[in-house]
Amino acid sequence: MSFAPLLLSFKVALIATALSGLFGTLLGALLANKRLPLRDLIDVLVTAPMVLPPTVLGYYVLVALGRRSSLGTLYEGLVGSPIVFSQTGAVVAATIGSLPLVVKSARAALEAVDPAFISAARTLGATPLRAFLTVQLPLAGGGILAGLMLGFARALGDFGVTLMVAGDIPGETQTASLAIYDAIQANRHDEALGMVAVLTALAIALLYAINKLAARRPQ
Repeated sequence: MSFAPLLLSFKVALIATALSGLFGTLLGALLANKRLPLRDLIDVLVTAPMVLPPTVLGYYVLVALGRRSSLGTLYEGLVGSPIVFSQTGAVVAATIGSLPLVVKSARAALEAVDPAFISAARTLGATPLRAFLTVQLPLAGGGILAGLMLGFARALGDFGVTLMVAGDIPGETQTASLAIYDAIQANRHDEALGMVAVLTALAIALLYAINKLAARRPQ
């Protein structure tokens, strides 16, 4: 069994989780604000990747970030390589898959914080940003961490969007999910079974850890 696809999957998933953790927490905080204009519409747009077919998501990404798009052309001019059919494309695909899970978890965790704690911090002179960073965010940390773990598991196993945006290039963009598909197509079932076992064990371990984390959280 080749470990290269697994190592690439871990690399892509870690970067994607970091990105979705940053932007997902910010979006979760915005959506937790009941006075946010168009909050429901933003929530729908963030949630859409969870229900749209991977081919539809891949198409949107190709249109938005492909070599003929303004963003794709700008990125290639600055970096010297395109977003699509590269490891950057794989990271983008994995981030799109994991972001909704992080946003949902972050929003729920932030909304669950007792407003009295935030009000107390404001009464003591804390600015809204400081109250968020020193009170609300730490208290919601367990729920956000659970979302990050779910996001990592989702990013690790992405298939459809990665295939469309990054391609299936051995040694470059071939993640574990794509390598499993190729191995089965080539009748290399022992090779596929090894990677399936690793991904399954990791997914079960992450879900177990999330359940334990939720059980420790104060009700």
